[in-house]
Amino acid sequence: MHDVDLLLRDALLFDGTAAPRRLADVAIAGGRIADVGALAGRQADRVIDLHGMALAPGFIDVHTHDDRLLLADPSMAPKLSQGVTSVVAGNCGISLAPLGSHEAVPPLNLVANGPGQRFDSFAAYFAALQARPPAVNLAALVGHTTLRVVTMRDLDRAADSAEIARMQALVHEALQAGVLGLSTGTYYAPASAATAAEIRAVCEPLRGSGALIASHIRDEGEQVLESMAEAMAIAEALGVRQVISHHKVVGRANFGRSRETLALLDRARESSDVCLDCYPYTASSTVLRKDTARQASRTLVAWSKTRPEAAGRDLDELARESGLDVEAMIDALQPAGAIYFSMDEADVERILAHPQTMVGSDGLPHDTFPHPRLWGAFPRVLGHYARERKLFSLETAVHKMTGLPAARFGLHGRGLVRPGCAADLVVFDPDRVGDAATFAQPLQPAVGIHSVYVNGTLAWHGGAGTGARTGQVLRRTTTGQAA
Repeated sequence: MHDVDLLLRDALLFDGTAAPRRLADVAIAGGRIADVGALAGRQADRVIDLHGMALAPGFIDVHTHDDRLLLADPSMAPKLSQGVTSVVAGNCGISLAPLGSHEAVPPLNLVANGPGQRFDSFAAYFAALQARPPAVNLAALVGHTTLRVVTMRDLDRAADSAEIARMQALVHEALQAGVLGLSTGTYYAPASAATAAEIRAVCEPLRGSGALIASHIRDEGEQVLESMAEAMAIAEALGVRQVISHHKVVGRANFGRSRETLALLDRARESSDVCLDCYPYTASSTVLRKDTARQASRTLVAWSKTRPEAAGRDLDELARESGLDVEAMIDALQPAGAIYFSMDEADVERILAHPQTMVGSDGLPHDTFPHPRLWGAFPRVLGHYARERKLFSLETAVHKMTGLPAARFGLHGRGLVRPGCAADLVVFDPDRVGDAATFAQPLQPAVGIHSVYVNGTLAWHGGAGTGARTGQVLRRTTTGQAA
């Protein structure tokens, strides 16, 4: 028996720091990286030659709605197939815990509309994941919208002091369980009446904890600057780190305004710790709404409870076939979800290239006809934007998906290929890797992903999962790091 379980030889190493690629061997023992470098003399139980292949830290999907998928389908194929080894759930104010038996009003129905898997606390949710581990690691945020649904009878107003106190207690409980922080979603109806004062008060337990706030702002169109300023002022007042979620500008009238939003971010960073995530597409996806459809040049139906056959269809075509105007058609489809083509490619590229932008898929795994970002976001960055568009180097692309998010979210020991780190690794062909999922065929796995290791165990190889379930719950510790 050797002291190393696995030796990956002669790989083109992208270590997650954005340092130049180099040839290296990587030794793995006990689920962690034991050594990196020229290891010709090192003996291992198994040796794999990776000549010509790239080796990088497993990708970290910082913006997911995988809360229920981790339990409903622990194979996590949409993420493993992209090289993702860790996901952050509970974004946009939407978290499965501590919803319990409360009604999953939209947008909570995006993650909590299936049978079972309801949890009154994050301690219970995490225990369920430990009892039946998924194929990838999970870190979680507690959702402000979920807290409102649990504590308030009337969501069309700001919370009163008693309701705020109850929400604060739930935030404290979630922090004790190990969540990384709190997310907001004031764009959505159940939280749109929340004032900045309410959110700041609810988030008070985050102060000094090392936790962060992830903000889905009120408006990403005409009022995008004001919405960013409101969200950043809350985080600055609390002295906590912040992520502006799936940053974009929507609607033709706002094309080009990413110059303004990124300038605002840069000014804010002079006094605050704030960064961004984004997905690499010009279309968004969420619940079907009239105001959002008005801003889009085209809308596709992702799912409909009343008319399931509409999934994948163009909204305008459905309206014409039904003899309805578009807004009446939207009413007829409810409850429903949609894909909206409402962004400009130049804005997407400008945001994605910003040094403080991480990559998040924002995929909705329970949609009948999902946005292709669910299966394609990470290889699209590597293939389309780095290799083909040359928006940035492959080293930078990997950093945005590994070392940067690990540092921003406090995922200690993840996101880097260095001794002592968890052996979350992806092997890919740098000349071939890319997304295959499209808006017409969104369920296509990526190409060029050779193999994926989660905590040292082979989880994906040769275009299929291995059946390994070695994902761990990544909890925030008292130092603000996750372990």
